Amino acid sequence: MKIPMFQVDAFTNTIFCGNPAAVCVLDQWLEDNVLQAIAAENNLSETAFVVAKKDRYHLRWFTPVSEVDLCGHATLATAHILFRYFQINQKRLIFETQSGELYVQAAESGYRLNFPSWKPKPCKVPDALLQALNPKPSVVLKTRDYVCVYESEVEIVQQIPDMGLLKTLDVTGIIVTAPGDEVDFVSRFFAPKEGIPEDPVTGSAHSSLTPYWSEHLSKKEMIAKQLSKRGGNLLCKDLGDRVEIVGEAVVFFHGEIYLQD
Repeated sequence: MKIPMFQVDAFTNTIFCGNPAAVCVLDQWLEDNVLQAIAAENNLSETAFVVAKKDRYHLRWFTPVSEVDLCGHATLATAHILFRYFQINQKRLIFETQSGELYVQAAESGYRLNFPSWKPKPCKVPDALLQALNPKPSVVLKTRDYVCVYESEVEIVQQIPDMGLLKTLDVTGIIVTAPGDEVDFVSRFFAPKEGIPEDPVTGSAHSSLTPYWSEHLSKKEMIAKQLSKRGGNLLCKDLGDRVEIVGEAVVFFHGEIYLQD
C-alpha cells in the first residue's frame, strides 16, 4: 500500500520556518495503531490524516505519542495540500473533527481558519505549574491548556520551563503569553506530555489567546507572533463564539509511505 504524504511548513511562507506538519491523504481509515505508528515515525509535532467524505473531509491529528482534539497548523497544512494538489472545486473546505466542524478558505495571502473560541477562565493553579515556570506568570487561566500571562515580551523570550514538571500536568499544553513589542501579543507553547517539548507555532493555542487578548486589548483584529526558535506569524480575529486565524504555508517535500499489504 502506498500513501501520499506531504510535509508542510505552516504559518510561514519560507521553508525551515513556521511549524512543520505531515499530511497523509487516505482513501479510507487505517487502524488507529497504524496512524499512531506513522506519526511516531515522522516524529513531527503533528501528522494529519484526512479522508474525503462527500462534500467535506474527516480530519484527525496525531503527535508522536497520542491523538489530539484540535491542531491549527496541521489543519492549515492539510488545506494547503488539498487546494494545491487535489482538484477541489469548493471555495471553502469543511473538516469534521473531534472539535466539531472547522472551516478553511483561501485568502489573498494564505488561508483563513475558522475555529472554536475557547475563552480562558480562572482556575486553581497547581504548584507544579508555578514551580516549572521561570519567570513566574502574573495570571494563570485555563481552557484545554493553561494560559499563563506575563507583563512583557522579554519574559516570554526568557522562559526556561522545567519540562519534567510540566509533563505531570493534566492538560494538553501550557501557553505563556504577553503583550508584544511590535505585534499585539506574543506566545510560546509547551506540550511535553504530548511528546512536544516546545511547539514552534500553535494554531489551536490561538483559540484561547484570541478571545483573551481581544478583551484585554479592546481589539477584534490582532497580529500575533509565536516566539519559538523557528517562529511564526498569525492574524487573529475575534468572532464571538468563533475565532479566525490567518496564516500561510509552504510545501517542503512530497513523497509516499510504503506499508506492507
